[in-house]
Amino acid sequence: MEEKAALLAQHQLDAYNQQNIEEFLKVYSEDVVVRHFPGDEVVYSGKDKLRERYSQLFKNNPNQHAELLSRMVKGNIVIDHEYVSGRSNGQVIKAVAMYEILDNKIQKVWFVK
Repeated sequence: MEEKAALLAQHQLDAYNQQNIEEFLKVYSEDVVVRHFPGDEVVYSGKDKLRERYSQLFKNNPNQHAELLSRMVKGNIVIDHEYVSGRSNGQVIKAVAMYEILDNKIQKVWFVK
């Protein structure tokens, strides 16, 4: 399971860096839920909302790139630490994202505030 979870996380990261929305969405479940961590605040849910948000992100930041600094995998959970640069506003972000994989799709995502 850990190998499959890591492959799904890598697939979406590669597609993110290529700004390929269709490839990016392939690994997400139809009812994916995105939350902030800590807490249970739902930022948005559903693949349609994910498409909307990331299509806009790619459009507004054509040079954006996320470099994987580290990855931890435990069972069906993947935690990525990323360095995101190339944003249109010049801001550089160190991001932490956690993914829960169920039925070979990313079902839940948490972004650490």
